[in-house]
Amino acid sequence: MNEILRSPRQSAVSRSPFDLFAKSPFGMLDSLQRLFDGENENSTMRVEEFVEDNSLVVRAELPGIDPDKDVEVSVADGILSISAHREDTSETRSEGRYRSEFRYGSMLRRIALPEGVGESEVKASYKDGILEVRAPMPAQKPAPETTKVAITTE
Repeated sequence: MNEILRSPRQSAVSRSPFDLFAKSPFGMLDSLQRLFDGENENSTMRVEEFVEDNSLVVRAELPGIDPDKDVEVSVADGILSISAHREDTSETRSEGRYRSEFRYGSMLRRIALPEGVGESEVKASYKDGILEVRAPMPAQKPAPETTKVAITTE
């Protein structure tokens, strides 16, 4: 069964949209960037994170994007960055009518990886409009053994 992964930064989830101090600094930057860029709900990148088979899995919805030209996935300093650029143009011609529409924009998501994830071990694939990034979870350190100390009485 899948479990949701939360980092210590994510566990302090904001209880109010105005509680900026409880959010991840990268989440705040992304939100502010989207606000200043005038992006709406249709241009944001939706992602889900979970642990499966001892790997962190991040899936991003990127329909209609050419992953070879329009998507960049990178890892630096324990942060997974997914950026994408969309340009879509459509034309419709019929009896005396012409209609042309275009959509374009950039999307960026940054996700903190668990401590100890090897940056060179992160893999990405794209299928049916979904970008899937897998990062093997680091081996957990065994809990230190407890040594019982004898108490002497005099």
